[in-house]
Amino acid sequence: MFHFTANLMYNFLIAFGVIIGASVFAGLSAVLNNHPPLNTMIEVSRSIKIWAVAVALGGTFPSFEVIEQGIIKGEMKSVIKQIIYIFTALTGANLGCLLVKLLRECARLWGE
Repeated sequence: MFHFTANLMYNFLIAFGVIIGASVFAGLSAVLNNHPPLNTMIEVSRSIKIWAVAVALGGTFPSFEVIEQGIIKGEMKSVIKQIIYIFTALTGANLGCLLVKLLRECARLWGE
């Protein structure tokens, strides 16, 4: 059970960190290129969401292989685990995007 919860935390935080890290560096790049950083950060965070999930899962093929083997062998426990891992990574990526959007809203409120 401990291994399962540890993997859930890894998947969530890796996907979250990919979104936040990429957005921050995209914002820095936008500042250096004289573009609006917050808009760039939001655009990047939206466009790399699926890649953040793939990174958190260690690539998409191992997850699909486990799901395939679980279905073929009838081991639904492993299939359910993989679906939960995918859902957790999606949640981390979406929360990262939400945090970047929240940053824009805070900037809008502070700017008024």
